[in-house]
Amino acid sequence: MQQMSSPTSSLRHEDFTVAWICALPVEMAAAEALLDERLPDLPARPHDNNTYSFGVFHGHRGVITSLSSGVYGTNSAAVVATGVRISFPSLRFGLIVGVGGGVRDAGVQLGDVVVSKPTREYGEVIDQRGCRIWSYTHGKASC
Repeated sequence: MQQMSSPTSSLRHEDFTVAWICALPVEMAAAEALLDERLPDLPARPHDNNTYSFGVFHGHRGVITSLSSGVYGTNSAAVVATGVRISFPSLRFGLIVGVGGGVRDAGVQLGDVVVSKPTREYGEVIDQRGCRIWSYTHGKASC
């Protein structure tokens, strides 16, 4: 992953390589507390309504954002993720981090970290209609 190389006074959207999307604003506040260093805000890009925090994670520049308060669901997450990709073209990693309310395995306990890798057999997202979602394109589910 790209290490920091330019001073913070000349930061550009292209300088960020990690995105952390939170499901809830309270989770965004917790994520911000984990930053090694806060960086100054950058101007918003057209067609992106997300609000970002900018910082350094273990030597890598990253952005943190969340779904709006009271807005939930896979479509909302896809819209936020699309905005992130529009604004930060050099991203190498994107994380969607949140509480695992839908985790079904009895072996998962409080404090465990669960990582999902969707496949046709395991880890898929099932929306309210019962549609198994394999991919998103501009906020629209592909079932």
